[in-house]
Amino acid sequence: ACEAGELFRAIIHNKPAEEVARIAKFYDYYEIQQIGNNRYMIEDDDFPEVNCDEDLKSANKRISELADADGKMCIATCDVHFINPEDEVFRRILMHSKGFKDADRQAPLYLHTTDEMLDEFAYLGSEKAYEVVVTNPNKVFDMCEYIKPVRPDKCPPVIEDSDKTLRDICERKVVETYGENLHPIIRERLDRELNSIIKNGFAVMYIIAQKLVWKSNEDGYLVGSRGSVGSSFVATMAGITEVNPLPGHYYCKKCHYVDFDSETVKKYGQFSGFDMPDMNCPVCGEPLIKQGQNIPFETFLGFNGDKEPDIDLNFSGEYQSKAHDYTEVIFGKGQTFKAGTVGTVADKTALAYARKYCEDHNETVNNAELYRISSGCIDVKRTTGQHPGGIVVLPLGEDINTFTPVQHPANKDVPIITTHFDYHSIDHNLLKLDILGHDDPTMIRMLEDLTGIDAKTIRMDNDDVISLFASTEKLGIKPEDIDGTDLGCLGLPELGTKFVMQMLRDTKPKNFSDMMKVSGLSHGTDVWLGNAQYYIQRGDCTLTTAICTRDEIMTYLISMGIEPGKSFKIMEAVRKGKGLTDEFEAIMREHNVPEWYLESCKKIKYMFPKAHACAYIMMAIRIGYFKINYPLAYYAAYFSIRAKAFNYETMAQGQENLLFHMKKLKKLIRGGGDDEAEAPARADNGGDAARAAENADIDNDEQKTAGNKDLDTFEDMRIVQEMYARGYEFMPIDIYRAKARHFQIVDGKLMPSLVSIAGLGEKAAEQIEFAASQGKFNSKADLKKRCKIGDSLVTLMEQFNIFGKLPETDQMSLFDWMA
Repeated sequence: ACEAGELFRAIIHNKPAEEVARIAKFYDYYEIQQIGNNRYMIEDDDFPEVNCDEDLKSANKRISELADADGKMCIATCDVHFINPEDEVFRRILMHSKGFKDADRQAPLYLHTTDEMLDEFAYLGSEKAYEVVVTNPNKVFDMCEYIKPVRPDKCPPVIEDSDKTLRDICERKVVETYGENLHPIIRERLDRELNSIIKNGFAVMYIIAQKLVWKSNEDGYLVGSRGSVGSSFVATMAGITEVNPLPGHYYCKKCHYVDFDSETVKKYGQFSGFDMPDMNCPVCGEPLIKQGQNIPFETFLGFNGDKEPDIDLNFSGEYQSKAHDYTEVIFGKGQTFKAGTVGTVADKTALAYARKYCEDHNETVNNAELYRISSGCIDVKRTTGQHPGGIVVLPLGEDINTFTPVQHPANKDVPIITTHFDYHSIDHNLLKLDILGHDDPTMIRMLEDLTGIDAKTIRMDNDDVISLFASTEKLGIKPEDIDGTDLGCLGLPELGTKFVMQMLRDTKPKNFSDMMKVSGLSHGTDVWLGNAQYYIQRGDCTLTTAICTRDEIMTYLISMGIEPGKSFKIMEAVRKGKGLTDEFEAIMREHNVPEWYLESCKKIKYMFPKAHACAYIMMAIRIGYFKINYPLAYYAAYFSIRAKAFNYETMAQGQENLLFHMKKLKKLIRGGGDDEAEAPARADNGGDAARAAENADIDNDEQKTAGNKDLDTFEDMRIVQEMYARGYEFMPIDIYRAKARHFQIVDGKLMPSLVSIAGLGEKAAEQIEFAASQGKFNSKADLKKRCKIGDSLVTLMEQFNIFGKLPETDQMSLFDWMA
């Protein structure tokens, strides 16, 4: 109906009657709009035929008359883009953000009332106005059938005999681990879970995850579990997760002795089995294995076992695409699709749009008004995209188009096919697998390759690693060596940030159980600051008794005598940020739950699952072990995989040079401008490490003024500073030995990767590595030709003397020949 409509344009541009008739023939009915929508055409040079409101009214009259002549309906529509007239400000701001020059000339595209529409079309006569505004739209409405754009039925993929396969895998593994005569706790848990999973049709999801994890393990990459999947003992026995959710216990690999019942075990019943004291098997004398994290299955599948499982897995970032490809092997070509997403305007983005609009219009508004005019822009759809690891599986025999259209990612000509509907809109229809990429499995693989150590053999009760969360002693350095940083957990996943390091200082964790609690606190929302931290400081609780993970709420309430089903409901409400109902509060008080506990529950907005916290800490402990015992391997892996902004020039040219640049960058981040001091020479001439930057920590309010690149650079500098302090160094890049992306241990030092040279991209680095592997370069000209790089990159690398005395060309002068 708008000015872009071909019928409206044909009439506006005075097309011949035959042309108008040809166009009109296609349509079942014709539409017209109020003239305010098209009033801009009066001043638009593209429409010389429109000079006043009467011209627009005339066009609408002609369309109405055409409808009568053709025996069709004419319908008035107001082309609604927003609801209320005053909402035009939101569209104005959004259009301004996109660069529309006419953003300030908003048409009245609000939802008009019937009376307003009758007034708009009064020039057609009262009878005709009522017909186009009321009668005909209702006729069209009555002609439309009711449909749902998304199918209502559930269509999970089918893997033949998945129920039997899952049961067989678990029974084999449980006997292999615990022996033929299973302890009642193990037998009951396994049977209860398997019956629930199979009865509710979830076995196929477990088998899919099992196939993906086993394939990754077979190819040499560990897989980390996310979310609550570690709450399932079946997932443990199927090899999907390393987390064992049973209560803490001992077992013997040799004779299958199992202990759930001794006083020692019962003392650790609420904690991690990893923290129990070492014991030898009373039957055969072998060292006992310590296991169990005491996580209820209900966290994963609900109290009735009918909550659909969401199995999220962290694959190595290097392996993720192979895992995605393997889903097609499992289900067949054309049966898997990338899960689509819909990108919307975020709160901060909307605020930035509003602020920019006001600045460009020289308008000064207070914060309240700024927030008001930005509020209507929040959650407006911007673009479609793809989930970072979501794969939607289509069952054989089904057509994807009956569930969702499919597309290539927005603005990208790539072979990936994505669901057009946001995956949340179809997750009740089709299974979505979360095959996410993560750095931890990649780090572990590189560390295993460099050291020959199997990461799975590293103990989780390693006191040396736990000490990193309290001091730097096991790194062989003092806080003053690294600008006052008093903990050794810099660079450990999830634990090296300023926020978590302060949490570690406050809570002083002593073992694996404590570290799980810290992980839960650091990943929750409104769980630590103003909550657990406050109650610990006030003396109401300790780290041990504070609410740190969602599972602890249920197990604690059950221990206080509250009925299990009710305890589960309270946990679910609290972990989703819904607080406590009056009924829940009354039940908790009736069972003597302390008031601070109720207050804490009501403050929580989101709670981390214990299984996820356990999986994260297991990875962190392993990486911490390598950091202490194989430092060069650790730093090589960190700089290759985790570092976001390693710079060869500022970080690999010696300790003194690093400290100069750290001080300079810190000053820049804190808003002090550039530092005019003269930089030290690139080579480390034994400068005094005491010439350090000031305290390396950057405050949160200072981070707000810094760009992400600067902050990433500073974080990498801190790890480099720690490496230098421990007595390790970098060696110059050798063009024939350097790798494109990976740091290497060479002669007791680290050789940085080629991409660590700022300005040298991954593609060029790979070309250089490949060309260098094919033989020596005769000249810089030969290098440029074989590496397919230009003069600018050659000049860049020459700054660091990477080519040595390589001649400019292959031609020899007379003097070269004589020499």
